[in-house]
Amino acid sequence: MYAFEIERPTTIAEAVAALAADEAQALGGGQTLIPTLKQRLAAPETLVSLTAIPEMQGLCMSDEGALCVGAATTHARVAAEAKAFPALAALAGHIGDPAVRNRGTLGGSLANNDPSACYPAAVLGTGATIKTNAREIAADDYFQGMFATALEEGEIITEVRFPVPTTASYQKFLQPASRFALVGVFVAQYPTGVRVAVTGASEEGVFRWAEAEAALSADFGVEALAGLAVSPDGMIADLHGTSEYRAHLIGVLTKRAVAAAI
Repeated sequence: MYAFEIERPTTIAEAVAALAADEAQALGGGQTLIPTLKQRLAAPETLVSLTAIPEMQGLCMSDEGALCVGAATTHARVAAEAKAFPALAALAGHIGDPAVRNRGTLGGSLANNDPSACYPAAVLGTGATIKTNAREIAADDYFQGMFATALEEGEIITEVRFPVPTTASYQKFLQPASRFALVGVFVAQYPTGVRVAVTGASEEGVFRWAEAEAALSADFGVEALAGLAVSPDGMIADLHGTSEYRAHLIGVLTKRAVAAAI
């Protein structure tokens, strides 16, 4: 590690002001950033911790029936308190290990947008709205590729609003050492249709499987997916699995998610 300053603002306005300083970087749970600092892959002069801001923590239901989760809310708290959205609670409860779940935050995960992270699948799979200090961003506009998002310099996520589906399920084939998703699929059914989001598989990060969405919107059942397959082109290939293997897992996990949701 190396010497740096740390700020602990208690309001969103204070956090935004602190991030305006040269070489300042936001710090959520630190589950990605701290290891990055240790490896000298980042060297901010000031870390601005977002974990002491009350208005960025906790869960509530909006008047429209959406589950609102503060960006500084830990995975463990989402797992324990998201009773109105069981699929999201189950997803949060299987992120990493207890140490990660008690430190990592929703906002930190989404700001980093790791291609194998679980939360992006839930956000894209529900068509959630990402609220920042400056605006609201639709999930379909937020994710812009591997580790890339629509966030601008100095902009921080303050809350995520999840439309609660009629039924939903997240199925993950995890990499045992990291517990990241080798492939993860989030299926959510709404009165207006079905959304299917895939994480861990694509070189472009989280994405929606449009063909599966169309089939399931017409007939929400495992049989509707018969004959559908994702092309291995553009899928991640590494020591954990080939692109063909990941493409195959997408189909398998989508069927499991539909069966579990039913």
